[in-house]
Amino acid sequence: MRGPHNIWRLIRTGATLERAGAMTIVLDAFETGPAVRFTARALAWPFRWLGYRGDPSLPPATRAVTALGPAYIKFGQILSTRPDVVGDELAQELRVLQDKLPPFPVAEAMAEVQRELGQPVDRLFSSFSEPVAAASIAQVHKAVVRETGEEVAVKVLRPGVERAFYRDIDAFYFAARMVEILSPSSRRLRPMDVIRHFEGVVRGELDLRLESAGASEFAANTSGDEAFAVPKVRWDLSSRRVMTLGWAEGISAGDNAALDEAGHDRAKIATRVLQLFLSHALRDGFFHADMHQGNLKVGANGDIIAYDFGIMGRIDAYTRRVYAEILIGFIRRDYRRVAEVHFEAGYVPADRDVDEFASALRAVGEPIFGMDASRISMGRLLAYLFEVTERFGMQTRTELILLQRTMVVVEGVARSLDPHINIWEVARPVVEDYIKRSIGPSAMVNDLIRTARVLSHFGPRLPQIVESLLRRSSEPPVAPPRRKIRRDLVLLFAGGAIGGIAILIGSVL
Repeated sequence: MRGPHNIWRLIRTGATLERAGAMTIVLDAFETGPAVRFTARALAWPFRWLGYRGDPSLPPATRAVTALGPAYIKFGQILSTRPDVVGDELAQELRVLQDKLPPFPVAEAMAEVQRELGQPVDRLFSSFSEPVAAASIAQVHKAVVRETGEEVAVKVLRPGVERAFYRDIDAFYFAARMVEILSPSSRRLRPMDVIRHFEGVVRGELDLRLESAGASEFAANTSGDEAFAVPKVRWDLSSRRVMTLGWAEGISAGDNAALDEAGHDRAKIATRVLQLFLSHALRDGFFHADMHQGNLKVGANGDIIAYDFGIMGRIDAYTRRVYAEILIGFIRRDYRRVAEVHFEAGYVPADRDVDEFASALRAVGEPIFGMDASRISMGRLLAYLFEVTERFGMQTRTELILLQRTMVVVEGVARSLDPHINIWEVARPVVEDYIKRSIGPSAMVNDLIRTARVLSHFGPRLPQIVESLLRRSSEPPVAPPRRKIRRDLVLLFAGGAIGGIAILIGSVL
C-alpha cells in the first residue's frame, strides 16, 4: 500500500546513507549547495541509528546502496557509468554493483534450478560452478550441459527479490506523490509516470522467460552486425526464474587495464559501443537498455559481446524519426530545425516561441562542438537542459525515458573507455545513414507500400463496404450528407489506387 508507512522507508534511506558514511560522499559528488547539504544532514543525522548496517567490508556508498535493496542498486548502477557526473572516485566505488555483489549460496541456486526445470541439477549439467557474477536481481553460474558438453551461463533469480523490489517501488511511488503535492512545478516532469515506467521495466527482469525472449529477438536483429555477438538462448533449460545462455568468454568492458594488456584498442571499442547502440535503436527500434560495463565483454577477437537482457527498449518508427532528426540537427548545428521538430512532435506546447526555443537549444549545443569529452561537464549540461525544459513547459516523455537513460549509460561506458571521445562525431555516420534510409523519397515510397499492405487486407471486404455505403445513402432519415458518401467512396478507391502505385514503384526500386 502506498500510504504514510512509506515515510518510514524513506527515513531509513537517509539514515542508512548517514550510518554508512555515504551521505557526505553523495552530497559532494552531486556538488549540492549549502542549503540542500544542511537540510539533508539535519534530517538524516538524528535517525542514523535506524539505518541499515550493511556490509562493513564494502566502501561507504556501495555499503549503503546494497543494504537498501534492488531498486536502489539499479540507480547506483546507472551512476557508476557517469564519472563525469558523480566523479571518478564514486563511479569506481559503485561499479561493483554491476556484477560483483555478494552472492547467495550455490546450494540455494541449485535448489531453485531443480524446482524450475523439474530435474536435479546433476542430471542436467555435468558441472555447476560457484557464482561467477552476482547483481541486484540475479546471479550467474558457469555450467556444462551433460547431454551436449556445451558450456553455458545459468542465471538464477535471487530468493525473495520480487518482494524486496515491490517494497522499494512502493516507497518510490509515495515519494513521487509527495513531490507532486509539495512541489507543483515538478508535475510537468510526471514523477508518478516515471516511477510507473521504471516499475514496468524492472518487472520484466523478474520474469526470465521475458528476458529469454528479448535475448532471442535481439540476437536475430543483430545477426549481421560486424564485431558484435549475442549468446544463444537454451529454451529447454530456461523458465520463469532460471535462464540458460551460451557461455561468452571475454574481458569485462569495465576492466581497462586488462583490455590494454590484451592489446585491444579502447578508443575503437568505445566508438563501436556507441554506434551499435544508436544503430539498434534507430534501425531496429529494439535495443539493449542496460548496456553498462557489467553487461558487456570484449572477446579475444575484439568482438563486443552483450548479455543480461532483462531490460530491453522499444521505440516506434515515428519516434525513431523524431529522435534522429533531433540528433542530426544538433550534429549539423541546425538548432532551428531541432526546435521545429520538438514543436511538430508536440514535445513543446504550441503557444511557445520557436525562435526562443531554438536560441535556448543553441546555448546547450554550441559549447559541445570543438571540445573533447574530458572538458565537458555533463552534470552542468544536464542542469542547463533542465532549466530549458522548465522554461518552455516541456513535459517528461515517458516513452523516451528508457531511450534517454540508456543513451546516458552508453555514453558513460564510452567515456570510461576513451575519455576524449566526441559523441557527436561518433554518432554522425549512424544517424546520417538512418536519415538517408528513413527520411526522404525512398522512405516515402516505403511508407506508401506499408499503407498499401494495410489497405490490401480490406480487399475481400471492399464489396461489402461499398454495399453498406450505398445502403446508407438510400436511407434519408439516418444517412449522412451525400457529399460525405461521395467523399468516403473517393477516399476508399483513391487509397487503393495509391497503394497499387506504391507497390509498382517499390517493385521497380
